[in-house]
Amino acid sequence: MSSMEYQFIRDPITGYRVRMSQEHSLVGRWLNEELAIADVNSFVVKMKNISSSQDEIRIEGKEVRLILSKDEALFEAHTLYQNDVDLSRYEDDFLELDEDGLVAGCGFEDFQALMLDWQAFTQGRR
Repeated sequence: MSSMEYQFIRDPITGYRVRMSQEHSLVGRWLNEELAIADVNSFVVKMKNISSSQDEIRIEGKEVRLILSKDEALFEAHTLYQNDVDLSRYEDDFLELDEDGLVAGCGFEDFQALMLDWQAFTQGRR
């Protein structure tokens, strides 16, 4: 897995945003849409606890599920599990539904580094 590339943006209308490379766009979507800025600190604390435990955290977001263990962070779009979405009907479509867009993963350390950067950025320490 390649390391994550990201860019933080402070937008006057939408607030804090992160832009991620294509392969990690789901991670960016989770940060932008699922994790409230007010919850960043408590999430970082939870991450610290998980790094030394066998547990995993599962967070069901509105659109994206996060499964976090001490080894990796796995992001899955809920549409992956909607049986009424017949993926085969997208196959011939020009807008090919890229399965990569529905699942993204990264190592725990990479994700923790991203979260610590995000925490510093959203609290104006960067």
